[in-house]
Amino acid sequence: MKLKILWVGKSRDTWVKDAIDEYAGRIRRYMPLDLIDIRDEKGAEAEEMRRRECERLEKHISPAASLILLDERGEQLDSPGLAAFVGKQRDCGTGELIFVIGGAYGFSEEFRRRGKLLALSKMTFTHQMVRVFLLEQVYRAFTILNNEPYHH
Repeated sequence: MKLKILWVGKSRDTWVKDAIDEYAGRIRRYMPLDLIDIRDEKGAEAEEMRRRECERLEKHISPAASLILLDERGEQLDSPGLAAFVGKQRDCGTGELIFVIGGAYGFSEEFRRRGKLLALSKMTFTHQMVRVFLLEQVYRAFTILNNEPYHH
């Protein structure tokens, strides 16, 4: 299985970039990982911004991929639950698992229907922090799946 994470906008802060690099390196010990920045939309109405950003995201999603959209209305899993989900995807032959972090206004309704919705928390976080939190949780999932002591 190959893992891909798409996010709208650039990672700006040095500490965010450093954390992304750290966790991406850890994840790559378990499987191939692609991180892709999608250009964010500026100067349009919210719905138009969502539509344009989702069109850009679509270009990086293969039809056979398993798609997970980070969305505040999504299902909340604990870390073992995420590990079980990732392990099931891996074990049932999913070729590509894609996590997507949308832009400031989220996803269009049409795009939202394409994948499984997952919420990291009921709290609101900056898009920059969500990138780090997602990568850490994916890394944690792999350590759980491999019975490693990272997760207590």
